[in-house]
Amino acid sequence: MRTAIDSSVLLCILRRQAGWELWRATLNRAAEEGSLALCPVVFAECSIGFANVDEALAKFDGLCIAYDPITPAAAYLAGQMFLRYRREGGPRQQLIPDFVIAAHATVQADRLAALDRGYLRTYFPALALLTPST
Repeated sequence: MRTAIDSSVLLCILRRQAGWELWRATLNRAAEEGSLALCPVVFAECSIGFANVDEALAKFDGLCIAYDPITPAAAYLAGQMFLRYRREGGPRQQLIPDFVIAAHATVQADRLAALDRGYLRTYFPALALLTPST
């Protein structure tokens, strides 16, 4: 069982925000079931607090989270779902990086550790979500 991780979850853990312990325990259980992965968008969003790329990679490795490049199929899915979203009148509130994260999880993982922010269920209905309560 491969679990992709959303930026909000990883930032919650890194910043020790409210609920970080529950997320960490949830990811520990997920790591027992399979690998943990983050896509380039999540890496970019979560690595800004580190002095360099090696420090970021070491921290994520220490959390048992591997960097996973996005495949063309996942990138294509992200673009198609974003186009559908915009054609259906979706505001620019959701940007394409959010769709890249979800498409990466859909194509390259079995589930996404994230909270559903609405668009996930609509545009990625087959994507299983992992939350502290599941």
